[in-house]
Amino acid sequence: QVQLVESGGGSVQTGGSLVLSCTASRYASSTGCMAWFRQNPGKEREGVAVIFTSAGSTYYADSLKGRFTISQDKANKKVFLQMNSLKPEDTAMYYCAATTFCSSGGWQVSQLYNYWGQGTQVTVSS
Repeated sequence: QVQLVESGGGSVQTGGSLVLSCTASRYASSTGCMAWFRQNPGKEREGVAVIFTSAGSTYYADSLKGRFTISQDKANKKVFLQMNSLKPEDTAMYYCAATTFCSSGGWQVSQLYNYWGQGTQVTVSS
């Protein structure tokens, strides 16, 4: 079992920045692929970014490239999401997720992920 705890959400104005953190109870084969998703009420969960924890490879939702950066601190079992130039449409609950394996072409399928955090709210006001 892996527990994931997110932090760092909050309210910012358009153009602002936030850094979300996800702390995993352990880094193991079960966390080979760690991702950030976001979701608004009544909408599907959307893949934001993913990092392959072994190789450090990163992939992003096409619409977010250049504004968001995912990174990790293996020693402290943390994954970060740096969010810059935030827009009102970035408002959502952000979730950290982990699974053993995912691919560069299929990482955005939420059903692949075995472990989820409780979420942290990001609100961007205009």
